[in-house]
Amino acid sequence: MGEVVELEEENWYFRLTDHVEWMKQFVEKSSDFVLPSFRKAEVLNAIDFDSDLCISRPKSRLSWGIEFPFDPEFVTYVWFDALINYISFAGYLAEPDSGLPDFAKLWPADCEVIGKDILVPAHGVYWPAMLHAMGFSDEEMPTLLVHGWWNINGEKMSKSIGNVVDPNLLAEQFGPEPVRYYLVRDITTGKDANFDADRLVMLYNTELANDLGNLCNRSINMTRRYCDSVISGAEAYDDEASRALRATMDQAVTLFSKYMDDNMVSDALAALNAQVSACNAYIEQQQPWQLAKDEASAPRLRCVLRHLLECCAQTGYLIGCVLPDASARILDQLNAGDLFRSLTPAALEWGILPAGHRINEPAPVFPRILSDEEKAKLAEKAARAAKKQG
Repeated sequence: MGEVVELEEENWYFRLTDHVEWMKQFVEKSSDFVLPSFRKAEVLNAIDFDSDLCISRPKSRLSWGIEFPFDPEFVTYVWFDALINYISFAGYLAEPDSGLPDFAKLWPADCEVIGKDILVPAHGVYWPAMLHAMGFSDEEMPTLLVHGWWNINGEKMSKSIGNVVDPNLLAEQFGPEPVRYYLVRDITTGKDANFDADRLVMLYNTELANDLGNLCNRSINMTRRYCDSVISGAEAYDDEASRALRATMDQAVTLFSKYMDDNMVSDALAALNAQVSACNAYIEQQQPWQLAKDEASAPRLRCVLRHLLECCAQTGYLIGCVLPDASARILDQLNAGDLFRSLTPAALEWGILPAGHRINEPAPVFPRILSDEEKAKLAEKAARAAKKQG
C-alpha cells in the first residue's frame, strides 16, 4: 500500500455550477442529445451537484500536462484536457492558414460514439457545460451515441481475468468482414452483448453464405445460362408475386435507411436479410429452371431473373457500409459498380439495372466457414478421389 500524503495547493476551477439549470433544461427537452434514449436518466441524475470542477494541477507536480495559456505554472487535468481536443482538432478558433480543418464543416458531428462507462460525468455533464460556457448553442451540442460492452460467458472482458478476445486473431481466423458483420449484427445499439465465436460462424454461414451469397450466385448463373448474361427490357409478363417482391425491396430500402439514420445497424441488416429471404422464397415459388424448359414461359422467366438481379444489386449496394469488399465483388459480378457509384440509399428506386445490361461471371462471395470436422471430411473425400484417379 502506498503512503497517503495530504496536500494543500492552489488550482484552477471551472464554474460547473453556473450551468446546472441550463443543462437540466437542455437534456430534458432534447430528444437526441443522448442515444439510446434510456440513457437520458443517467445524465439527468448526474447533473444534480453543487460543486465546481477542478481542472488543473501545478506544473511543479505534473510537468507533462498542457499549460494554460493564461497561467503557464499550471497544466490542465483530466477530463478537461481530453475534451478540449474534440474541438481543437476540428479547427476551433484556428487561423485560416493553420492547416487545420474548417470547423464550420465539421461541427457538430452527426454523433459522438462513447462507451457507457464514460457517459457520466465526463461526456454527459462536463462536456456540454464546457461548450455552453464557450457560447455554443443548443443546436451545436453533439449527439452522444452510447454503446454497451461486449461480455464473454456473461462476464465483462477483463485483462485481469484473462478473458479478452483479440480482434486481430479473430480477423486472422475468420477474415475481417465476417468479424465486422458479427460485431454489428449481433449487438443492439446501447446494450451489452455476449461474445460467442460459434454465433459468429452461424450468422456468417446462414445470413451471408447460405442466404445472400447463394441468392447472388444462383441468380447470376441462371441469367447466364438461360438469358445469355443479358437482362431483358420491360416484359408483358408481370404477376402478383413479382409486384410483391418489388414492394418488399422498396420497404427494405426504406427500413434500412431509417435504421441506419437511427444508428440501429443490427436492425438495418435484419431488414436486408428479410429481403434476401423473400428473394429466395420467390425463386422456389417461380422455379426458373422449370420455366426454362418451356419456350412459352420465356417472358415470365426473363421477368423473374430481372427481379432477382435487381434485388441482388440493391442489397449488395446497401450492405457495403458494413462489408465494402463483399459489396464491391457483388456489384462487379453484376457489372453494376458504375451504376451505383453516384447514388445514395435515399435515391434507390426500382430499375437501376437497365434493359440490355450484361452481367459478368459469378464467383463465391461468401465461402462457408467450415468446422474442423467438415474440413476433415472434405480432406478425406479429396484423398479418396485422388486415390481413385491414381
